[in-house]
Amino acid sequence: MSDNLTLEQIKEIAMVDLSYIALEQNNGQPMLYRELIEYASKVKGYTEEEVTQYIAQFYTDLNVDGRFVCVGRSLWGLREWYPTDQATDSAIASNILDDDDFGDDLYEDESDDFAPEPIEEDPLYTVGAEDADEPDDDTADGFTEEDIDGEEDEDENDELDLEDEDEL
Repeated sequence: MSDNLTLEQIKEIAMVDLSYIALEQNNGQPMLYRELIEYASKVKGYTEEEVTQYIAQFYTDLNVDGRFVCVGRSLWGLREWYPTDQATDSAIASNILDDDDFGDDLYEDESDDFAPEPIEEDPLYTVGAEDADEPDDDTADGFTEEDIDGEEDEDENDELDLEDEDEL
C-alpha cells in the first residue's frame, strides 16, 4: 500500500480509510479495534501520544462510517461481508433483556398479594331472592333496640374496670 503513495499522501488519508484497506487485505476476516488502530497509526507514523490523542475520534468515525460493522466484542468487519440480519453486535445483543423478561424476578411473590379476595354472599341479601324475608325493624342491620340502649351498661362496666385497676 505504501509503495504507491508518498508520505504526504499517506498523512492525508483518514485512519478510517486505512482501516478499510486493512480489512480488505485481511481476506474477509474481522479484526479487533486495537488491531485496526495499530495498523492505521503505524502506516501514518503516529507516536503513542498521537494515538492516544486520536483514539476516541477514530472509534467514533468507525461507528459512523457505514462501511464498517461491529460483529462482536470490539471485533470489526466490512458491512459487505455480512447479510443485514448478522450486522449486530452479538456481544451486546446477548446482553439485552427481552422487555417481557425485565424485572420478572422482582415481582413474582407480590402478584398474589393483589389478587382480589372472593366475596361471600349473604343468603338473606341475595339479589332476586323472592322468598328472602325482610329483616324486622327491631333487628335492622343486626342490632336490636336493647343493643343500642345498652350504652348505659357500658358506662357501668367502665367504672368497674377502673376499680379493678386500682387494686393492682
